[in-house]
Formats: sequence, structure tokens, C-alpha cells
Amino acid sequence: MEVSSGLMVILMFLTAVGLLLLGYPVAFTLAGTALLFAFLGDLLGVFDISLLTAFPQRIFSIMSSEVLVAVPLFVFMGMMLERSKVAEELLDNMGRAFGSLPGGLAFSVTVVGALLAASTGIVGATVVTMGLLSLPTMIRRGYNIPFSCGTICASGTLGQIIPPSIVLVLLGDQLSTAYQNAQFKMGNFAPDTVSVNDLFAGALLPGLMLVGMYLLYQLFFALTRPKQAPPVPREELGVIDRRAFLLNLLRTLFAPLVLIIAVLGSILAGLASPTEAAAVGAVGAIMLAGYKADPARAKWILAAGMAFFGLFLITLFFDLRMQRDVIPTADKVAIAAALALSAVVVIGILTALKRTLETKDEEGTPVLASVGRSTVQISSMVFIILVGASMFSLVFRGFGGDAYIENFLHNLPGGTIAALALVMAVMFIMGFFLDFLEIIFIVVPIVAPILLMMEVAPGETMSPVWLGVMMGINLQTSFLTPPFGFALFYLRGVAPPQVRTMHIYKGVMPFVAIQMLALVLLWFYPEVATWLPSVLYEK
Repeated sequence: MEVSSGLMVILMFLTAVGLLLLGYPVAFTLAGTALLFAFLGDLLGVFDISLLTAFPQRIFSIMSSEVLVAVPLFVFMGMMLERSKVAEELLDNMGRAFGSLPGGLAFSVTVVGALLAASTGIVGATVVTMGLLSLPTMIRRGYNIPFSCGTICASGTLGQIIPPSIVLVLLGDQLSTAYQNAQFKMGNFAPDTVSVNDLFAGALLPGLMLVGMYLLYQLFFALTRPKQAPPVPREELGVIDRRAFLLNLLRTLFAPLVLIIAVLGSILAGLASPTEAAAVGAVGAIMLAGYKADPARAKWILAAGMAFFGLFLITLFFDLRMQRDVIPTADKVAIAAALALSAVVVIGILTALKRTLETKDEEGTPVLASVGRSTVQISSMVFIILVGASMFSLVFRGFGGDAYIENFLHNLPGGTIAALALVMAVMFIMGFFLDFLEIIFIVVPIVAPILLMMEVAPGETMSPVWLGVMMGINLQTSFLTPPFGFALFYLRGVAPPQVRTMHIYKGVMPFVAIQMLALVLLWFYPEVATWLPSVLYEK
């Protein structure tokens, strides 16, 4: 029997998904399946084995990608902030601020989740921290258990769509390549680039919209079921001096807000690339952790923070380039001041590093060592999956899989709308069983170039930013959808004994519905995602 390349494509995809569902490591499953079918296809005469010689170049391009350097930096920033107990202070103060309202504890969890999303973006750490701190309190106060579990899981996953987000960094990298490939195939050899900055700007308003939808649902629940989301009596909140409480709340909010402005603000304003901003965020997280370790002896750290701000202002108003034949006197003074401020920053960073080495975590390991180990583990996982997925996509294309999918999507009844709806449905269903990394690296490189060539109106192709935000929100649901949503497992691991798995499953379903409603709104109002990038970058 003659074997066609189309049959090999189907068998290869089903084999990879089947092995992933059986629990085999993602990277080795993707690469191993690809190699197995490459050799099998070569024996059957339907695959050119010489295509594998392109694989080393693919690895080199991955490892030399400046955009992907942002991944370990953002991971480091998130892990360091999680260790510095920022979440604990935010939850405590937000609980006091909103606790006297019906559903107030749920509001505080969502607000803190949004703040942590914009400053850390680490879903696992956020869900675990809020599960340990908030869930017992909410249950003790008489909150409905499924409602409490759903609130914590959903709020913890906001880090997937609110920038800076590792999901958006990886999606942006994949979509940038896909958009270029789509434009080249359409005959445009000088296309506009699509960067991670564009995707960050596009995801900001949809992310905030999602936060608002969560809060509206929680308000509706509290008003319709007041006994299952009761207010906390003011005398039990411990707010005696309102002025002192407000000052403490502002002090707690100051550090994460400064980081959000420094990292996200510099990206959106075009002052820094995501990688450069991530480096600033990582340094800021170290300084914040050093300050939290010993506030009484943090003069150099505070001075370094002010020096950072001073450097920012000098960079805005003066030309600090030293490789010039003629340097005006004002610029010389600015360069000297910048060097002095840089020295203060270095001293502050070294002081903070010393504090993080001296401070021990619960297991007795220095905080810096613990954060470094976690960063290496998570970053290694991301990059080895990316390498495995690169091998998978290379062999998949070698069998002509992209051509089969392109023909299939183009020939669907309903055209572009049906093709996009099918892709989003497939990603949503895959989110029940697979991790977001697997979906990004398997599905997006295959379908994104095809979708970006399809017309949404006569002479108008699909916006890559809009497509990326739609995919980002869809991928966020992969953390919430039973039975294998990661946020559900994170919460299950730290939940009190009276919380059953079905409580968590039941609690997240309204939030999954909210996610789907957000996708529908974005479908009909793409301007929510495309307006801010068009204003900031005139695209």
C-alpha cells in the first residue's frame, strides 16, 4: 500500500498529542516523534531526510534571539518579587480596603491578581500565594467555596494576558515570524514588522477589560447571594487610624507600581525593548527584595532607586553618547552626572544582592540561590520545548503539512470567519489537555501564517496584533479548563482539607464563560486590541 505524505502528517500529529496525553516530556516527545517520522518517511520515500540539516541553524536562531532573552529575565523578576513577600502585603492591605464591602475579599484578590500580573506574570506563584493566604480567610468568613476557588484561580491567571507576560513574549516571537512568512508569500518583501511591543500594547486594554468583567461577576454574585460573600465587620479589619492605613497602603503599592511603570511604561513608550525593560525589572526586583529583607539598613538601596530615576531623566533630556568629535558642555556635565549616578546604582545593587544572599527562605536556602535555581529550571523548560517544537515543525513542513492545512482552511465553508473560529476552537479544546507552551509551539507556527494571509475584508488581511491577543486570551483558559488546567492543580495543592476538587472545577466554570465572552467581544470589536498600538506606534 502506498503511503501518502498527508497520511504521515495526520499520524505524526496524533502520535505527538497521544504521547503528550500519556505524560511523556514535552520537548522529547515533539523532537522524538519528528525524528521517528522523518526516518520512516525517508524509508517510504515521502520525506527528504536532507531537510534535517536545517535544524542546527534553527537552534542557533532560537538561542541568538534577542527577544527570547526577555523570558529568563521576566521569570527572574517574577520569582524574586514572589520571594520578597509583595503579594502578602498587597493581599493584607487590599483585604482591609475592600473587606467591609459585600464580596470585598473577592475584589481584593482580583485587584491584587491584576497588580501581580502587571509586575510578575508568574501564574503558579500567584495562585499558590493567594491560595495559601486568601482561601482560608474567605472560607472562614463564610464565602462560598467554589466562588472563592474560582476567584483565586482566575485572578492568578491574569499574568498570562496582562503585559509583561511570558505568553505574550513567546506569542510575539512566533507571530513576528509568521507575519513575515505570510507577507513574503503574498509578494510583499518589505513588510511592517510585528514586535512584542505591539502585542503588549494590544493586550493591555483587553486584559483590563477582563479584570473589569471578573469584578462585575463578583459584584453580581455578592448582591444576589449576600450570605455567600458577606462583608467583614469593620472592627475586625484592624483599621483604627484611617490616615495611617492609607499611608501604609500607598507604601505597599509604591514598589509594584514603580516596577510596572518602569517595565511596562518603558516598553509601551518605545524607550526600551522588552528585553531591556525585563533587565531593568530584574534589577528592580533584586533591589526591592534587598529592601524588604532589612528596611532599616537600606539607605544605599533607596539611593540607588532615586539614582535610577535620575538616570532616566538625564537620558530623556541629554545626549549621553561619548563617541562624538564635539560634545557640548551641558552634555559633558550630564555624562559626568550619569556616571556618578551609575556608581550609586551599582553600590545599591551590590547591597541588595548581599541582603538576598544573607536572607534564607523556608527551606534555609539563600533567597538569591533559590530564585536563580527556579529561573534556570523554568527557562530551561521553555527553551528545550522550543527546540523540540522547532524539530517538529521542520518535519511537519517537510511532509507538506502546512500546505494541507492551508488548503483545508481556505476551502472551509464560511471562509476566514470559519477558519479562525475552527482554529480558536481547536486551541480551546487542546487547552483542556495540553500546556500553553505546547499549544504555542505546535499550533501557532502552523496556522498563524495561513490565517494572516486570509482577508477579513476586501483587500484587508487579518491584524497580527488582534490575532495574537485572541490567542493569548484563549491560551489563558488552558490554565482554567478542567481536567488539566494548571491553575487548578496549583490551588488543589495548597487548598484546605474541606476544599474538594469538584469545588474548584465548579468555581472556575463561570470564569471560563467570562473568558469566552471576552473572546466574543474582541471578535466583534477588534479595536479594543488594535487601538492602543495604532496610537502608540502609528500602525
